[in-house]
Amino acid sequence: MTYKSKFGFGCMRLPQTDADDPTSIDQDLFNRMVDIYMEKGFSYFDTSYAYHNGMSETAIRKAVVERYPRESFQICDKMPTWALTSEKDNEKFVNEMLERLGIDYFDVFFIHNINVPWLKLAEKCNTFEYVKKMKEEGIAKKIGFSFHDNSKLLKKVLDKYGDMLDIVQLELNYLDWEDPSIEAHKCYDLCVEHGLDVYVMEPLKGGVIVNPSEEIKKDFNEFNPDKSIASFAIRFCASLEHVKIVLSGMSKMDDLLDNCDTYENFEVLNREESEFLERMAQKLAESVAVPCSECGYCVKACPEMIPIPEYFHLYNTSKNQPESDIYRLYYDKLGNEKVPADECTYCSTCIEHCTQKIDIPEELEKVCEHFENGFTPYG
Repeated sequence: MTYKSKFGFGCMRLPQTDADDPTSIDQDLFNRMVDIYMEKGFSYFDTSYAYHNGMSETAIRKAVVERYPRESFQICDKMPTWALTSEKDNEKFVNEMLERLGIDYFDVFFIHNINVPWLKLAEKCNTFEYVKKMKEEGIAKKIGFSFHDNSKLLKKVLDKYGDMLDIVQLELNYLDWEDPSIEAHKCYDLCVEHGLDVYVMEPLKGGVIVNPSEEIKKDFNEFNPDKSIASFAIRFCASLEHVKIVLSGMSKMDDLLDNCDTYENFEVLNREESEFLERMAQKLAESVAVPCSECGYCVKACPEMIPIPEYFHLYNTSKNQPESDIYRLYYDKLGNEKVPADECTYCSTCIEHCTQKIDIPEELEKVCEHFENGFTPYG
């Protein structure tokens, strides 16, 4: 496998015509991005039943399936684990996904987001056995699961199901690599020990890595003014031997072009660069108020449907730009249009679904205090 073949098009954050409506995918722009991606020899598209409230799969059908020969691209989709209520749901959701995409088989199929609560659902509904049968019947060429938890749970799952699987999709980036709550390095090593390929999601940690403080931006520019911050993060992941796919969620043409350049002129991360990223990881960890990857799983679990990632995004940005009052206005606007942050009932249901193991109620309380009582720089 070449490094170029590791570039996967993540379809969780596609371009939108309305920033507040995830179903409003800008199909024309997405089509143009797909054309450039395919023309340059890339071919892997990752989606999910849930992305863009179900419209990601439809957008891929229009942009890829209806415009390119089936053998020229690969599609990965995922079982909506949180929505499983019985064993029959496995087939129901798979058939719906195939119909949305307009295909008759998946190149890769995952059980979506295995963590403590959703592992229980998958086992209750025999979903691991179902995806094994999908591979045996040719409905999926390769199978696995995406994972959002610690190494202890991953070992438990791999010891039980590893022999029937091909791939584990991990949240992996240089910020999380040695983070004791994410344990990306340990999880990677476990997959290698079990002989499984690793596919990478969140190489930019939901944008946290590419939206740092001005000080960190200056550090990157001084280290190498010709390389984007995103390119370093992508190269960190793709340089790992057992990583076969690195997903990049791209909502702008500039993002696509930058990533294409990174892979077309790929350079394995050298020692000096690795040491530099270790220092930047430490600085990032100290500068990010809430290490939210904005995956949104907490919102699905929240009884009040509080838009938690949106509040954390505003909070983090405001902390890094304490001189600006504009984020207070955004906070007020968000609270008027959606559920206010102070509607949290402290039920803590969100915590066990959080991929970053954040104490969300406690952090939401800090968000409220920050915006209601005035800003103070993080530290």
